[in-house]
Amino acid sequence: MKRSEINLGCRQAMDCFKAHGWSLPPIVLWDVTDHGLGDFGRNGLVLVNLAAEPEYCEKLIYMRHGQVAPLHTHGKKKEDIICRWGKLTVEAWPCRPDEKSSVKEFPLKRSGEYISVKPGEKLTLEAGERVTLVPGVYHSFWPGDGECIIGEVSTANDDSNDNVFYDPKINRFSTIEEDEPARFHIVSETPQQS
Repeated sequence: MKRSEINLGCRQAMDCFKAHGWSLPPIVLWDVTDHGLGDFGRNGLVLVNLAAEPEYCEKLIYMRHGQVAPLHTHGKKKEDIICRWGKLTVEAWPCRPDEKSSVKEFPLKRSGEYISVKPGEKLTLEAGERVTLVPGVYHSFWPGDGECIIGEVSTANDDSNDNVFYDPKINRFSTIEEDEPARFHIVSETPQQS
């Protein structure tokens, strides 16, 4: 992932948050990734870690049209994915999509109420709607159109050990190619001491 993509992604996220009334904390903990796939335009996420406590976590996520959070699940983390602005499409599976399963439908909580969904079903969330994802439910999400602001509220977060990606080539943290000076530092790196 190029440093210029990190800088641009953070600037675009800041502009979108500001345009839609989202104030960022005084110290912003940026988390930007292309999931190690080298295509930020397709697999990129810009996240702001708002709270990272032993019991819970909160994130604000910016995505633009064409970007997809790759299919994954969590071993321990339970999370709500919330459409804060725009439209968000969420795809959910009760297990790995390539596993043989007799499950025709499974329960998923949407905006506080259980609904039945088919494996791989795509749900479109409007601003204010949420979906609750429990460990073992594979999920992917992307903006319905244009840009999208997404919230994540979850149990304790461990991005290094708790993400289980469907595609084994995916790495949660990207290697950074320094093609321009850093304007934003992300949580996976430590600023250089002078």
